[in-house]
Amino acid sequence: MLLRTGSALVAGVLLALAFEPVGASFLIPFAVAGFVLTTRGLPARRGWIPGLAFGIGFCYVLMFWMRVVGIDAWLALSALEASFYALLGAVAAALSRLRLAPVWIACAWVGMEAVRSTWPFGGMPWGRLAFATASTPWQEALPYVGQAGVSLLLALLGCLLAWAVATVGRARVVSAVAAVAVLGVSLVPALTPYDTPTDGSRSVAVVQGNVPGDGDDILLDHRQVTRNHVDATIALAHKVAAGEETEPDFVLWPENSTAVDPFADTQINGEIREASDAVQRPILVGAMVDAGAEHVLNQGIVWVPGIGASDRYTKRHPVPFGEYIPWRSVFRSNFGRLALIPRDMRSGTRTTPLRIADTAVADAICFDVAYDDGIHAQIRNGAELLVVQTSNAMFINTSQIEQQFEISRLRALETGRYVLVAATNGVSGVVAPDGTVLDRAEPKTQAVLTEDVGLSTAITPAVWLGPWVGRACAAVAVVALCLGLLPYRRRQRRGEEVQA
Repeated sequence: MLLRTGSALVAGVLLALAFEPVGASFLIPFAVAGFVLTTRGLPARRGWIPGLAFGIGFCYVLMFWMRVVGIDAWLALSALEASFYALLGAVAAALSRLRLAPVWIACAWVGMEAVRSTWPFGGMPWGRLAFATASTPWQEALPYVGQAGVSLLLALLGCLLAWAVATVGRARVVSAVAAVAVLGVSLVPALTPYDTPTDGSRSVAVVQGNVPGDGDDILLDHRQVTRNHVDATIALAHKVAAGEETEPDFVLWPENSTAVDPFADTQINGEIREASDAVQRPILVGAMVDAGAEHVLNQGIVWVPGIGASDRYTKRHPVPFGEYIPWRSVFRSNFGRLALIPRDMRSGTRTTPLRIADTAVADAICFDVAYDDGIHAQIRNGAELLVVQTSNAMFINTSQIEQQFEISRLRALETGRYVLVAATNGVSGVVAPDGTVLDRAEPKTQAVLTEDVGLSTAITPAVWLGPWVGRACAAVAVVALCLGLLPYRRRQRRGEEVQA
C-alpha cells in the first residue's frame, strides 16, 4: 500500500504539471493512468487511500497560488478538493472489477469533475482535465463536445493505457488498440477545426489600468486604480481624435476598476463620467455596488456617455470564504481572517447578454469564466461575443493569472466566440474563436488593446450539450457501480453460507 500511495502522489503532481506554469499537457493521460493503476485491484474501502494521495499531489501543487490568500486557505481548499479524488479512488477500485472497467472509471472521473464543479458552496471547477489542453490538438474538440467531453476523452485514454499496462495477453492487446483508437478520435477535430460563421464586427478597446506599488493589493490605493483606468481611456480618446488609433465601438474595463460604489461615491462617479464623455463610447465598468448594510454586488455596468449607468451583469459565482462567508454566524468568531470580509457578496442570476453599442455581450467576472452555466446561458440567449472582467491583482505574482487566461482561451474555442479579457494588471488579452491570442498586455503594465472582433450568433454543439455530458457520465458511473456491487454482495453472502 505504501508503494501505491507514493506512486499516486507522484501521479497527482504530474497532472498538476500539465497545467500552467509548466503546461506539459501530454502528461494528462499518463497521470490518469497512474491514478487508475494505484487504485486497481484494491477493495473500495482501501481505494480511497491512493485516491487521496493523488488528490493531495494534484491539488496542493495546482493551487499553490492560494497561499497568497493565506497558508490556511491554501491548505483548506486543497484538502477539500483532494477529498473528491479520495472518493473517486474508492469508486475506481470498485469499478475496476467490472468488464469494460476503463469506460466506467472514465465516466466516474468526469462525473466527479461535474460534482466538484458545483458542490459544495457552488463548487470549484479548477483542475478539470480539459482546462490543461490549450495550444494542443485536443483543444480542437472543445466546440464539438465541450469541456466535459474533452475530459472524458482524456480520462478514457488514461484508463485504457493503465489497462494496457496491467493486463496480459488478449486483454492487453485490446486495451492498447482501444487506447490508440481513442487517441485517434480525440485528434480528429484537429484535422477538421470547427468553423464558426461571423456576422459583422465590432472594434473594442480593452483597458488594463495597472495597480500601484507591487500590484498585489488593489485596495491599498483603490482610487488610484480607478484613476489609472480613467487616464488610459482619456489617452485613448486623444489618440482617436489625432487619428493614431481606431475608434472603438465600446470600451472594456476590468473587475474592481472601482472598488467603491460609483452610485454612492461622487468622486468615482465623476471620474467614470469623465472617461465616458472623453471617449464618447459606452464603457463596461467593473464595480463593487452596495446592496444594503450586509451585502455587496460585484457588477459589470454599461456606462453610456451623457446618460450614465444602464445594463448590468452581476457575478454569478462569488468565492466562498473570499467574497462571502457561508454560515457567517458560526465562522465569524472562529477565524480571524474572515473579519476582512465584513459584507457578503450576493450571487447574480442573469442568463441574458448585456446590450453594449447594439451588441449582445456575454459577461463573466473573474472565476465565473471557469463555470459553464452562466456563459452557456448567455451564449444560447444570443450573445455575439464574450468578455471576461477580472481582478487578479492578489495573484499577480503567481501562476493563477496564466491558468485563468488559459481557461479564457479555451472558452473562445468552446463557444465559437471572440473573447476579450480585461484585468486590472494582468493578464489582459484578445482571443479569436480558434484560441489564437491576437493581442496581450504584459502584467504590471498600463495598456490599451484595440481590436476588431467578429460577431456570431451560431451555437456550437458544446454549448447545446451544456452540462449533460457531465451529468450523463455521473449517471453511468452510479449505475455501473450499483450493478457491480450487487453480484459482489451476493458472492459475499454465498461465501458466508458455505462457511456456516
